[in-house]
Amino acid sequence: MMICMLKVFGHISPDTDTTCSAILWAWYLNTHTSQKAAPFVLGKLNKETSFVLERWGVSEPELLESVSEKDEVVIVDTNNPQELFPNISDATITNIIDHHKLIGGISTKGPLEMTLKPFAATATIVYGLIGEHSEKLPDEMAGLILSCILSDTLCFRSPTTTSHDKDVAEKLAKKLNVNIAKYSEEMFSAKSDVSDYTDVGLIHLDSKKYSVGDKNVRVSVLETTDPKTILARKDGLIGAIDSILKEEKDVDDVLLFIIDILKEEATVFTYNDFTKGIIAASFGVTVGSDMEVLPGILSRKKQIAPVLVLPKN
Repeated sequence: MMICMLKVFGHISPDTDTTCSAILWAWYLNTHTSQKAAPFVLGKLNKETSFVLERWGVSEPELLESVSEKDEVVIVDTNNPQELFPNISDATITNIIDHHKLIGGISTKGPLEMTLKPFAATATIVYGLIGEHSEKLPDEMAGLILSCILSDTLCFRSPTTTSHDKDVAEKLAKKLNVNIAKYSEEMFSAKSDVSDYTDVGLIHLDSKKYSVGDKNVRVSVLETTDPKTILARKDGLIGAIDSILKEEKDVDDVLLFIIDILKEEATVFTYNDFTKGIIAASFGVTVGSDMEVLPGILSRKKQIAPVLVLPKN
């Protein structure tokens, strides 16, 4: 009997957690079950993710450009249809593994397995799902899980960090003889090198769409230890936003947050009346220029997306 090859992938604009969680789940299925699976990504990898894969000697997943009704898939690190192929419901979705809130909008052909847990990284959930096999993880798979947790928690700085995330990371770091602070610094240094990204590329590097009232807003986040380099490109980035809005007819505007990992603050571009209004209403600040600094804001998932509201007329 022919066994169908499952396609495992996460969201568009792949980051470390979505890429490595797909690799991890496909590895688990292939090595510890009768199911055959292959990991994929839905876009170009960022530099942090490329660094992580090279560090642990893991091949980059193939690019997946579409799905059809013939495909059986597992979705990791998202359940938001705006972050997937427009026809994602045509595929047979067998499993969703995610750490975001339930969005709705995906229709499945039948019952499925679904695991949503409030951990900082999807890889933390995968670690739990593989059960007893987590005790004998190959170093490269343990390294991927560790990397995902450190990436999504910003080395435990993010308010999304749970004690379980930290426990898993510390356990794996000990197994691998990895200094967490030093390794995180290496990851964030790779993430912060944006010299060869275009302005449009930077905005799309880590970007998700959200419905805010009757508006559809693209929220882009750039996490860096060198915010000055990005802020120096402000005029070009604002011009790139204008270009994106002309192309993406389903997006009303773009909010671009530059997250300073070390200072633990975000700078958001407030370049027009709409962005000024939504930032003022959402964060309770008075916006008087084309940039606003928001102390303590590090997490799009927990501190940005949940609070976004439109200003009252």
